[in-house]
Amino acid sequence: MVGEGVVTMFTGRIQEIAQVALVADERIVVRAPKSAGRIRVGGSLNVAGACVTVEHIAGTAVTATVSAETRRRTTFDDCAPGRRVNLEPALAVGDPLDGHLVQGHVDAVGKVAGIDGQGAARRLWIRPPARFLPRVAAKGSIAVDGVSLAVAEVVRDRFSVVLIPATLEQTTLGGLAAGDRVNLESDLVARLAAAGPAVAGADVARAFSSLGWAGHVSGRAGAEKAVTQLAAGGAVMVWDPDREVEGDVIFAGAAIRPQAFTFLLTRCCGHPTVPCAPEILERLEIPPIPGEGDRHGTRPHVPVDLAAATGTGVSAAERAATVRRLARPDARPADFLRPGHVFPLAARPGLLAERAGHTESTVVLCTAAGLPPVGVCCEVMNPDGTMAGPADLEAAALRWGLPLVDISDLRSWL
Repeated sequence: MVGEGVVTMFTGRIQEIAQVALVADERIVVRAPKSAGRIRVGGSLNVAGACVTVEHIAGTAVTATVSAETRRRTTFDDCAPGRRVNLEPALAVGDPLDGHLVQGHVDAVGKVAGIDGQGAARRLWIRPPARFLPRVAAKGSIAVDGVSLAVAEVVRDRFSVVLIPATLEQTTLGGLAAGDRVNLESDLVARLAAAGPAVAGADVARAFSSLGWAGHVSGRAGAEKAVTQLAAGGAVMVWDPDREVEGDVIFAGAAIRPQAFTFLLTRCCGHPTVPCAPEILERLEIPPIPGEGDRHGTRPHVPVDLAAATGTGVSAAERAATVRRLARPDARPADFLRPGHVFPLAARPGLLAERAGHTESTVVLCTAAGLPPVGVCCEVMNPDGTMAGPADLEAAALRWGLPLVDISDLRSWL
């Protein structure tokens, strides 16, 4: 609380990486050159995921109170001078909500169980206490050391988050190693749901924990949300108001699952295609389809199937396997049959600077997520056969829990 009836909130978007200068009794001093000007004495500050109260400010040195209870329940129990910590001042009236609602109340301390490379990104596996795991929902939100992230998977006793290159660079999470401890805060709605019956709580958590990420998002924060969602294995909706006047749902191709193709075919109802960086199609000897192409400058190439498959190539599982192979750096021309049922598209070499289309948007998003430049996109069609307009797309994005971003924002920020 800051004042009577005023609730302190954060967004999980880190303003800077500060350094601990001093730890003494119930006080901590951090050096925060970027944030010191925004902080006031008596105000709140999120330090490594924990909300603390500011006592004194002298230049870039910020002194805050860290109670014995906070030390006991967080990683502050072994905090020492020189430690790098994520820092975020409290939301002020008029500030954009760029992440999800974070309170700075650490629910649990988890341990890094493993780190997997994922191109330029990393998948971080965290093992929380057993009591905390029911509050974690796949594709929902979670704060790790104060950083707003999307949950990629929940498996047995652990969950994973994907750290895109921007997160690795702008937060302390890039320096984590197996065995390190991290502060965890569940999504606010998931925490409230935990107070009810176990089954009902899980249902509410899954339905609502991603609301901070769903619907229309804009600006740099919107572009970064889209990248984070894609890196975590989720889908993104991209609106093209100028060229096609259509919206596409996009998945990254490197780890696409059959369920993603089923979703595109049965819910989006458009034509799934596979945008690729042009050098990939050249390396795999997948030529362009002869002809002038469509009126929007799309560059379709000969459709392919995975040569190792045993079916017709039409099933969701076989299409997904074909796309995953296209994204593999060790794929060879002989891995594919031509023609087939997966339709590659070549992005322009200059990407969005050359052509602001869904093909280029898909490749740009995959690259920004640290993944191979191969994805899948599919137009959203209404049940009556007409193409979804902006109002239809926003309703679908909210219904499906997807961020909806404009191509212009991707072109400006990625």
